[in-house]
Amino acid sequence: MASDSRKVIVHLRATGDAPILKQAKFKIAGTDKFIKVIDFLRRQLHRETLFVYVNSAFSPNPDELVIDLYNAGNG
Repeated sequence: MASDSRKVIVHLRATGDAPILKQAKFKIAGTDKFIKVIDFLRRQLHRETLFVYVNSAFSPNPDELVIDLYNAGNG
């Protein structure tokens, strides 16, 4: 689908003892899988284990498409 190729703005917020990122917002292709966000965070935070939630509500499957998560949160 053409609409799936659009960019999605991801806004990251630290919780608990997680360090604050220098860049909290970035754009990612909607067709990318959520694992790309997780891998980015692992590199930035130098941690192998992370708990990542969407809208502070649920932890998506790493194979989920970013656009599907965006639409679920804004639909």
